[in-house]
Amino acid sequence: MSEGQENVNEKVLNVGDEVKASVVKLEEKQVIVNIGAKFDGIVPISELSHLHVEHTNEVLSEGDEFGAVVTKVEEDTIVLSKKAKDQRLAWDQLLNQYEKEQVIEATVTEVVDAGLIVDVGIRGFIPASHVETFYVENLEKYKGKQLEVKIIEMSQERNRIILSHKVVTESENEREKQQLLDQLEVGDVEEGVVQRVASFGVFVDLGGIDGLVHISQLSHDHVERAEDVVEVGQKVKVKVITVDRDSERIGLSIKDLQPGPWTNVEENLKAGSVIEGKVKRLVNFGAFVEVLPQVEGLVHISEVSKEHIGSPHEVLEVGQAVQVKVLDVNEGEKRVSLSIKEVQKALETEEVQKYQKDDDDRAFQIGDLIGDQLKDFNK
Repeated sequence: MSEGQENVNEKVLNVGDEVKASVVKLEEKQVIVNIGAKFDGIVPISELSHLHVEHTNEVLSEGDEFGAVVTKVEEDTIVLSKKAKDQRLAWDQLLNQYEKEQVIEATVTEVVDAGLIVDVGIRGFIPASHVETFYVENLEKYKGKQLEVKIIEMSQERNRIILSHKVVTESENEREKQQLLDQLEVGDVEEGVVQRVASFGVFVDLGGIDGLVHISQLSHDHVERAEDVVEVGQKVKVKVITVDRDSERIGLSIKDLQPGPWTNVEENLKAGSVIEGKVKRLVNFGAFVEVLPQVEGLVHISEVSKEHIGSPHEVLEVGQAVQVKVLDVNEGEKRVSLSIKEVQKALETEEVQKYQKDDDDRAFQIGDLIGDQLKDFNK
């Protein structure tokens, strides 16, 4: 029989052939197997797995059957490789998964400067830039972990397989983003995290998609800088006020979930009460007077003065403090009707009544005096 061949049950074995092997004996550095030949086969410990193996019993047990590849044929020895057969199967499976763009599991076995060494049936590599969607400073925490990955490059000839966990994460994020976008409706209340602060507002992560809280929607109070109200990383509750699925833009409001200046205004302003306010705006038909923080009421031109005027500008100026009487309060319509004229008339009536009382008092005192003098005259 020529070198490199062996008859196994009248079949000639050549290097590279695949056979079925059954474990006969486990030794420290090799496994004795039966392959149906007159001589047993040998699987060196280095040919059991592509991973490091300390003892053969880590991989096999007596009686186990497995596929192997013939690596060497001598007169009385047949050397086999379980690793070679496993890798042939692994390459076939990985090629199929690569073509179908399937997500597979990878176990991180080693951390190197450029990325992660992983086990996917064969040795694979995840570049550092493909570990996450963000920069990872310390890769050591990934050692021993299982990651979902996709194959982005493979070459059996070069024994090279490149994988990415980042593309799996990006795909999942996009799926969650689209799902959330489809579910969101105007009026929904969501909890999110402030991701970025800009001059015109803040971007809030709703769990896969960002929405914008315009600076005007941060608070009922005037806001000069968004940083004065929220900070990056802060959890906030927001109300969805607009959803544009085509442009994937979501408008949010924090202000709408806070008690507004008009909340309970009917309890704080009673019709008939007289309060002090400040003139905020003058218009042709009247004056707007702030009677509570951010609550303005209208003094119609007919209620500005008891005298006839052509324009509120004739008797009022912006910033002026005035006494007003509350005529009507409508919290639902955010409307308060006020009167300066009624206060003036009340004051005028009060002065008249006081004057009349003073006259009565003086008349009473004169009458008493005359009466006393008549008494003295009659004596």
